[in-house]
Amino acid sequence: MKPLTKEFAAHFAEEWIASWNAHDLARVLSHYEDDFEMASLRIVDIGGEPSGVLKGKEKIGAYWKKALEIIPDLRFDLTGVLVGARSVAVHYRNQKGGEAVELFEIGESGKVVRAAAHYA
Repeated sequence: MKPLTKEFAAHFAEEWIASWNAHDLARVLSHYEDDFEMASLRIVDIGGEPSGVLKGKEKIGAYWKKALEIIPDLRFDLTGVLVGARSVAVHYRNQKGGEAVELFEIGESGKVVRAAAHYA
């Protein structure tokens, strides 16, 4: 696999933010492999998983569905994108002004295999 490009990272970030802002769970999940892993402190609070880690579209999709129900005004504003050899970091603010950075490890297919959310 060749290293990722700035163009790939920018397109990924814009589409990822747009899919969340549309509250379109199928569109959000389309960015990920079926067996991807997600780590987030919100998984502890909202998903009820003490480890903060979930694996697979079914479990993570259920967690995100619940999050969208709890936060019906959820909205992200993109503030920055960084590219690595095999990863993309997306910096954004939510509808309340809270900052977050999500790190996405991209697999051979061009989809996310592992993601981790970081909150200010």
